[in-house]
Amino acid sequence: MKTSILVLFLFFMNLQGSIGQTSTTNTEQEIKELSKSKWQWMADKNVEKLAALFHDKSKFVHMSGTWKKDEELNIIKSGSIWYKKADVHDVAVEVIDSNTAIVWNRITLTAHVRGNDALNEFTVTEVYKKENSDWKLLALTFSSVRDTHVIKH
Repeated sequence: MKTSILVLFLFFMNLQGSIGQTSTTNTEQEIKELSKSKWQWMADKNVEKLAALFHDKSKFVHMSGTWKKDEELNIIKSGSIWYKKADVHDVAVEVIDSNTAIVWNRITLTAHVRGNDALNEFTVTEVYKKENSDWKLLALTFSSVRDTHVIKH
């Protein structure tokens, strides 16, 4: 009898861990897809979708400065920075709790900046927070790296 109870207890503990792991994996996949969509929206200059994604207090760190949501949207809309294409080489996602996630993308970015095309290697850090049922981007930071840069998973 004691053995049966112990086996049932271990079964339910294992099941609980699997459910939690599946939830995290689903959230990680959801965040990866959202980040991928964000790159496409930036390339398409789709400021409506980006405005809905960006948190009102979001910040953006670029090679030339740091600014807030409205300025980032204006930059994208005007084309002063056109994120033409982000070739994503690697993505790592960490879900901190059910409402916070961090994404690290290693990308080669083709952008049109101040009248010139530029090709740069970056690791981009994105911080997301879930509000109600929507994920909002709180921060996006470009870090210049070599093409051999590796994200540890």
